[in-house]
Amino acid sequence: MSRQLLRAPLPASIAALTDRIVCGDFIELLPQLPQAFVDLLILDPPYNLTKRFGAESFRERSLAEYEEWFEGWFVRVLPLLKPTASLYVCGDWKSSAAVHRALDRHVIVRNRITWEREKGRGAKTNWKNASEDIWFATVSNDYHFNVEAVKLKRRVIAPYRENGQPKDWEDGPEGQFRRTHPSNLWTDLTVPFWSMPENTDHPTQKPEKLLAKLLLASSREGEFVFDPFLGSGTTAAVAAKLGRRFLGIEIDEKFARLAVKRVELAKDDPSIQGYTKGVFWERNTLSLQPKETVRVEELQLALAEPATPYRTGKAKSK
Repeated sequence: MSRQLLRAPLPASIAALTDRIVCGDFIELLPQLPQAFVDLLILDPPYNLTKRFGAESFRERSLAEYEEWFEGWFVRVLPLLKPTASLYVCGDWKSSAAVHRALDRHVIVRNRITWEREKGRGAKTNWKNASEDIWFATVSNDYHFNVEAVKLKRRVIAPYRENGQPKDWEDGPEGQFRRTHPSNLWTDLTVPFWSMPENTDHPTQKPEKLLAKLLLASSREGEFVFDPFLGSGTTAAVAAKLGRRFLGIEIDEKFARLAVKRVELAKDDPSIQGYTKGVFWERNTLSLQPKETVRVEELQLALAEPATPYRTGKAKSK
């Protein structure tokens, strides 16, 4: 897997960077990347917490210092975006305000998505932290958003009928469901855990279903997705499954190799849990969804790989 990784110096052509994973410090690599090649930017930087990510670590700082750190590299990423590009930036309650302020100075902030995490430790003197934010922004007013691709199939609580026929819902073999417009409050996601094929040992891994929503809403098939904080490769794997071109950068070699492996597995298994036959399903409906032919044990064994040490750089991976 290490031989499949790109490293500095990077090739100059977009074709040579397409569907590739780079192992390195993305801040140092920025001058080597082409201008205006990105249709969709996914940013999942370290939150404002003291945390270790494999061989890398990030230390908590003041909100003002975090904002300065974020904006310092963010403005250098902007020239990589097309005028029609969209971007999503992940954050938690401690970093979200700083991210919003920095974004608002340079792009058009359109919404804040809040998604519920099932995992989370209880607290005796505070509210349990069980949500994260994703800021949605665009470079201009000319951007792509496909609302039909991200509607959510939900059970009908009050199945109203008109002239004996279902009104705005379907009565199918799996039950009574309605495809609803997506809101900015997501409660249908499951953080990857041990029995899910996509699960890895990355400490802040995002669900493939989450990335699928972002990619399907804000990119077309064949367009270019860029993730400079690639982590264990969720963005790259989902892009491969959904027919998007991608480039990912990850500083930790263990996770970069894991990302390569996940992309390879995606070629044989394009399934995304919670997204079946072009439809997003609400949580706890797996038994009702069309069955996939995924063998969990085989995929998890394929993802298991011993770690190798890697240097500590300036940008911290997440």
